[in-house]
Amino acid sequence: QVQLVESGGGTVQAGGSLKLSCAASGRTLSNYAMGWFRQAPGKEREFVAAISRSGGVTYYANSVKGRFTISRDNAKNTVYLQMHSLKPEDTAVYYCSGVSGSYRDIYYVTETDYDTWGQGTQVTVSS
Repeated sequence: QVQLVESGGGTVQAGGSLKLSCAASGRTLSNYAMGWFRQAPGKEREFVAAISRSGGVTYYANSVKGRFTISRDNAKNTVYLQMHSLKPEDTAVYYCSGVSGSYRDIYYVTETDYDTWGQGTQVTVSS
């Protein structure tokens, strides 16, 4: 099983940018479709963005479309989430997640499809 470790979280003012990274160890990330989810205080965890094994297909939640970009570098075993124009409502713990055994180059948006999770990184956007 792959282990996922997120980094890059922090506190930023509204309108600012952050880039999250998710480094994998244990197995090659190229066998996994990947995604980012987030959970704000008092709310359920929600889907943010997803990317296929090759990186050729991506999908975003409407709330972040046009502001966030998911990407991956399989040679570096790392997935990224570039976030621009951040809003206070983007404040949450962000989780990197993976789908093992993804034999087709597709993305997944349902939380229960994901079987590997990182520990999360806090993103706080101040107004």
